[in-house]
Amino acid sequence: MLTPLPLGLGLRYVRARTHQYFVSFISWVSLAGICLGVAALIAVLSVMNGFEGELRMRLLALAAHATLPAPADPEALRALAARARSAPGVAGVEPFVEVQGLLSYGPTLAGVVLRGIDPADFGADSALARAMRTGTLAELAPGSRHVALGRALAYQLQVPADEPLTLLLLRNDAGGVLAPRIGTLVVAGEFEVGLADHDATLAFASLEDVAALAGPAATAGLRVFYVDPFAAPRLTPALASSLGTAPGRDWTGEHAAYFRAIRLEKMMMTVILLLIVAVAAFNIIASLVMVVSEKRNDIAILRTMGFSRGGVVATFIVQGTLIGWIGAIAGIGLGILLAVNAGGIAATLERWFGFTIFDPAVYYISRIPSELRTADVILVSVTAFALTLLATIYPARRAAATEPAEALRYE
Repeated sequence: MLTPLPLGLGLRYVRARTHQYFVSFISWVSLAGICLGVAALIAVLSVMNGFEGELRMRLLALAAHATLPAPADPEALRALAARARSAPGVAGVEPFVEVQGLLSYGPTLAGVVLRGIDPADFGADSALARAMRTGTLAELAPGSRHVALGRALAYQLQVPADEPLTLLLLRNDAGGVLAPRIGTLVVAGEFEVGLADHDATLAFASLEDVAALAGPAATAGLRVFYVDPFAAPRLTPALASSLGTAPGRDWTGEHAAYFRAIRLEKMMMTVILLLIVAVAAFNIIASLVMVVSEKRNDIAILRTMGFSRGGVVATFIVQGTLIGWIGAIAGIGLGILLAVNAGGIAATLERWFGFTIFDPAVYYISRIPSELRTADVILVSVTAFALTLLATIYPARRAAATEPAEALRYE
């Protein structure tokens, strides 16, 4: 335990004297480096958390929390969906029939994932209804052959509203042989989710129309939405068992690559930014080594007066730790301030300097999202405190190894 004497000496040595300006300068550089490193780490992790949350929100805007396979029969799908809606934890169920094919308008071709839905399953406040830019979901009535295209897909085809499109599919005939099937669809509107995987490849039509075009071999099933999306891995197997369907897939498995990439990037950014804190900790070592050299005579005199080696170690640990922890605490406060106000700071910089960080014409995410997590702040804080504490051990032990007779020999 630190005694008052080591604490008092450590606090005194932090203050610069006339012949210690360079040592003091190194100490201030160390403090500033730790402060900036910790602040940058907290702010960057918060922004990456924000982008991860934004990506998750956009993925789940049209992606189901779980998908259960079922036969491509619209009436059977609706009956199965009615049973699934009564299951515990289920917020909504959408039967679907899905097929991949080619859309053509004039000389332009584009790949498409055509999904058959029941417009009655989508209320005015649903994600798909809000994503509609032109037209309405009510126009996707059975037998109308109306289709709603993703905005990027519609732009690629350059097709106006109410214009017919040609759909080319491959489907199994009665003998199990693949045969081409050509159908006609009419553009009823466009939607925009803000995710390229959806906006550039996805199109919606009525459940009956897609089932009639694709045939019984089409991919079909139930898209399940839970009250708690993170409960999907736990609830999906039980729901599939109760409905008698094959095991389904949940969103954590379908989009695992996205979040794995974000976690890897976040981990690498953490390691890179921690190097800033480590360099600042090395500066603490350098400044303490110079202080030890300056204070050899003081240490020798204290030792001859009965000051223990442990007291010498504690003195220099107090000095180095004080520098490091003041910088870390300042960095934590600055990092939290930056993380909480990241969007406003970015908007202010854009206004002052006349540039746009994320141009809405190019990027789907036009603002800087930020999500401050307590766990990240605690992790960064503990790491910074530990690094700065470890940085004081070598100089403190070196100071304690000073021999009084050797240091005072020529005094």
